Amino acid sequence: MQKLLVTGGAGFIGSNFVHYVLEHTGAKVTVLDKLTYAGNRASLQGLDPARFTLVEGDICDAALVNPLVGQADVVVHYAAESHNDNSLHDPRPFLDTNIIGTYTLIEAARKHGTRFHHISTDEVYGDLELDDPARFTESTPYNPSSPYSSTKAGSDLLVRAWVRSFGLKATISNCSNNYGPYQHVEKFIPRQITNVIDGVRPKLYGAGENVRDWIHANDHSSAVLRIIERGEIGQTYLIGADGEKNNKDVVELILKHMGQPADAYDQVIDRPGHDMRYAIDSTRLRTELGWEPQFSNFDQGIEDTIDWYRANEDWWRPQKDATEAKYKVQGQ
Repeated sequence: MQKLLVTGGAGFIGSNFVHYVLEHTGAKVTVLDKLTYAGNRASLQGLDPARFTLVEGDICDAALVNPLVGQADVVVHYAAESHNDNSLHDPRPFLDTNIIGTYTLIEAARKHGTRFHHISTDEVYGDLELDDPARFTESTPYNPSSPYSSTKAGSDLLVRAWVRSFGLKATISNCSNNYGPYQHVEKFIPRQITNVIDGVRPKLYGAGENVRDWIHANDHSSAVLRIIERGEIGQTYLIGADGEKNNKDVVELILKHMGQPADAYDQVIDRPGHDMRYAIDSTRLRTELGWEPQFSNFDQGIEDTIDWYRANEDWWRPQKDATEAKYKVQGQ
């Protein structure tokens, strides 16, 4: 694994992975990113130019994708349209990027015999009841709820079909909700943090009972690297850190760490079809590949994340006004 091609490497989870790889391995990394609103050059600033290259372009562009895949030992496919609210208002970009983009990449990987790892989400499984002790496993049937999760489910199935029909050397990982540095302020945790920094009350969908299984982006990165190094071709691995928290508790924790009353938030219109609970069983990853999360203290992880957004206002400030204007139109 000397040369990695990371798609979507200027986005939140992808950029954290790029930093992680450069810090923990000797590999060279090329990032292919369309640099839409969700991709940010600033997330990759300061990286060693001898080991890192950024290529601006679309994963749907086969003429661009083919030579880049041919030059790589491993393709790590993070690029995706990923915001549920956006998918409900305009599904088409999700079809283009998540379906056609994945198809373009796996065709190139098949042509060149390149190892491929596909990054996906636990949202492909739908949701669980709040009082259900079950958690998602690799055998849980797909039951996506939104244009976002349904197109991610479709991309997973494409990869599986290319493994079976064409011998694609691929693995898949489905991860729970990430948090940490470099996350766009449209997302739940950074939106609340930056609102409080700006003196604005956080916004909570509905009653805030929806449960998410939170994992720090660094733990996601270490898991993906472990799968690339030791994972069995054709297998799917679920990545989670046993971090189930409901949205109300997360908002109140953020407020506590930022010196605000626990109830200093506003309830807003809930998202249509809002999934109630996600929960990951990462037993296969832990037992077969020997992976363990390092950020097991969510309270400390949130405090570290708050500190990062306080210290990096120049990174998130350009995104903030447009994001809040969009939410205001939606009543959220």
